[in-house]
Amino acid sequence: MDADVDIVTLTDWYRRNARDLPWRAPGTAGWPILLSEVMLQQTPVARVAPIWAEWVTQWPRPSAMAASTPAEVLRAWGRLGYPRRALRLHECAEILATEHADRVPAEVDVLLTLPGIGDYTARAVACFAYGRRVPVVDTNVRRVIARAVHGRADAAPAARRDLADVEVLLPADPPTAAVFSAALMELGATVCTARNPACARCPLTRCAWRSAGKPTASGPKRRAQRYAGTDRQVRGLLLAVLRDDPDPVERNRLDLVWPNDPGQRNRALDSLLQDGLIEPAGNGRFRLPTTSRTNEQISRILDDGSSGRDAVE
Repeated sequence: MDADVDIVTLTDWYRRNARDLPWRAPGTAGWPILLSEVMLQQTPVARVAPIWAEWVTQWPRPSAMAASTPAEVLRAWGRLGYPRRALRLHECAEILATEHADRVPAEVDVLLTLPGIGDYTARAVACFAYGRRVPVVDTNVRRVIARAVHGRADAAPAARRDLADVEVLLPADPPTAAVFSAALMELGATVCTARNPACARCPLTRCAWRSAGKPTASGPKRRAQRYAGTDRQVRGLLLAVLRDDPDPVERNRLDLVWPNDPGQRNRALDSLLQDGLIEPAGNGRFRLPTTSRTNEQISRILDDGSSGRDAVE
């Protein structure tokens, strides 16, 4: 690689300047951290923080969420966006409660077997909840590495080599490596931003991009994703009607949310059914999903008051 990142400088900067985020509090266990990592995907911190606090209070352990219905979880998800994440978390809670003694595992390969848990989330939980020495690479980290190490304005498309780029930078000591990973992410989120990076506030004394005169990105600029008028917007409007009403909703009420394009509305409704975000309730009505795989084992866990490693401390 073209350059490296000074471990001591960056970790010292992080300890002085890191944002005071609730899931970073000392002793925060695996389950709350897993919730935060899933919620933060494509959603700003300011929107996530209050919902996360409510969830940790309502569902301090996986078994508590597993005992709730998918509809309850979707209502609590509110307008965070991408509601399939909420359903995957409910499924994940059921498996953690019944197959993992109500605990979030620490091993990346085991985490990857859980519903909705991809490579980034598995590594983030292993690192930030359990202090494992594993590379954690999100968009912010990739941008910092692209600039500071490779001298590029922007990161190339995501690839497996990103993990290798970060792996070689990690300190040998696992706890220090976990802090270093958090520091890389924080630097990209608050200083080395995609637009208007604050280089004057950057703690790094060596940056290949600055040394090269801050070359501009090559290739076409990425267009911002359009939301207005998309199927995603229609899905959100339909889901909002069902989320706000505890009773099954007549089809004609759903038709009113997008009257000018029945084809698009029907397509959005079908996709919600296929994704399991809504279900038929008979007589042409619809509701949020009520089916749960909750079983006697989950009830026993709740009755015993077992909390394992992942109770909120």
